[in-house]
Amino acid sequence: MINLSANYMGINLKNPIIVSSCSLSHSAEGVKRLADAGAGAVVLKSMFEEQILADVNKLELESSAMAHPEEIDYLRQMGMSQKSDEYLKIIEKSKETVDIPVIASVNCISDSSWTDYAKYIEAVGADALELNIALMPKDPKEDPNVIEKKIFKIIEVVKHNINIPVAVKLGPYFTSMTRVAEGIRKSGASGLVLFNRFYQPDIDIDTFEFQSKNRYSSPSEMSHSLRWIAILFEKFGGSLVGNTGIHDGEAVVKQLLAGASAVELCSALYINGLGQIEVMLSFLEKWMRKNGYRDIDEFRGKISQKNALQPEYFERQQYIRALVGVD
Repeated sequence: MINLSANYMGINLKNPIIVSSCSLSHSAEGVKRLADAGAGAVVLKSMFEEQILADVNKLELESSAMAHPEEIDYLRQMGMSQKSDEYLKIIEKSKETVDIPVIASVNCISDSSWTDYAKYIEAVGADALELNIALMPKDPKEDPNVIEKKIFKIIEVVKHNINIPVAVKLGPYFTSMTRVAEGIRKSGASGLVLFNRFYQPDIDIDTFEFQSKNRYSSPSEMSHSLRWIAILFEKFGGSLVGNTGIHDGEAVVKQLLAGASAVELCSALYINGLGQIEVMLSFLEKWMRKNGYRDIDEFRGKISQKNALQPEYFERQQYIRALVGVD
């Protein structure tokens, strides 16, 4: 008997595949479709901090120092289709219609009064909250320590308001990922999702305008999270989730071998359809049976840096080996 169940931040999942925040999970109906397709958990499409502030505190977006002019129209349009009270109703209805964990998501950049909204997220039944902390360090005078402290403060304030588990989803651009991960854990987060995939900018040379490029991830983008999952395994002290570039069952196995508790994905579903979840789970089950594993914990972290025969491979040695052929 093959057991595909996983534990994420103390939450029991029937399998380690979590659908990440995206338009597929923007409604209770969408969540049900994902649950029916076999997902172990679903992260709802993110609410933006600016939306919450505008709705809950009745603030004008124009007066917010954090909103650029081009943001205002975009966020106002988003707010028209999904206000903060409607988001709470989506959580409630989703919990009534599915038997898998439903994880709320907030895209945030500060510890301002939006954090009170986390209480309502917990009250309506969300199993956990994922903070997509999207700071964009662009001021050369801003000290890196100050940036890190902003992240830690957001987590501390949110955790002060709620008891459900909090995960943090980050981009990869830090001087010391291990230091940031340690601070995130000490601040109260139980999970770390690596990594957020920012929109890829491009330039149209005919219209002289910026445009998005590579809307969906590619399998080649998984290597970055794979490295850091392997390095942070049993150092972070909480649950690690691999994200970005996970398109097939083989990628799921690799993330689990590196030490991930679960994986988040969405691009694979846009490209291949919701049936890709079952395809990936089938591969995982067959691989486990072939290798004599009955439970994911029997092999989770087997190829992490902690358990690797050559732990230096995750650092400098791989470059030497790849570039000059020295073992």
